[in-house]
Amino acid sequence: MTSASYIFLAGASRGIGREIAQYLTAQQLKVKALLRTATVASELEGIGIEVVQGDALNLGDIERAMVTDEPIHTVISTIGGLPSDVERPDYPGNRNLIDAAVKAGVQKFILVSSIGAGNSVVAASPQVLEVLGKVLAEKDKAEQHLIASGLTYTIIRPGGLKSEPATGNGVLTEDPHIIGSINRADVAQLVGRSLNSDRANNKILSAVDRNMLFGQREFAEFSLG
Repeated sequence: MTSASYIFLAGASRGIGREIAQYLTAQQLKVKALLRTATVASELEGIGIEVVQGDALNLGDIERAMVTDEPIHTVISTIGGLPSDVERPDYPGNRNLIDAAVKAGVQKFILVSSIGAGNSVVAASPQVLEVLGKVLAEKDKAEQHLIASGLTYTIIRPGGLKSEPATGNGVLTEDPHIIGSINRADVAQLVGRSLNSDRANNKILSAVDRNMLFGQREFAEFSLG
């Protein structure tokens, strides 16, 4: 990271994205956040984030926000749909972000996906697949589009998400069979630490809390250092 470049964050209005926004600003990093609606703009601006309004489903909005004179070091996307959405942005929104990132010459793209996408489908229960199967398929398409883009990427797939304070026990693994829960604040820390980790480049990693695993399967933790 240089002082002139910034991090472009999509999905900062809620959930993991909001936790990442707070983590990055605490690290004194320059952050520009994409917001579809202005409802939380003042809150984000209050912690030092530059807000740009736009819809990830509109490629023109994204290019206007990203292809500028200010260099973007990394794009972080946590966008995902709500059950009420007519069109979920999990794939088309991320596809637009990835395509604009290529055009903008971004150095790295961190995509927050989900355990159950891609080869980690083996970790998900039949019940989870029945409820979330379509969403996970969309997230898998987004992952594949990122991998094919030529960008340096890190894909982080969290397990079941909780809104408790960070425990500091969030871990990453390349083992696609692992599943468990993790607090959103711990995912944000893992994403933040992946920013400057060359080891995380072009890796797909599952994220769980080591004390909230489902089952007792042994696995190798992935070190970002």
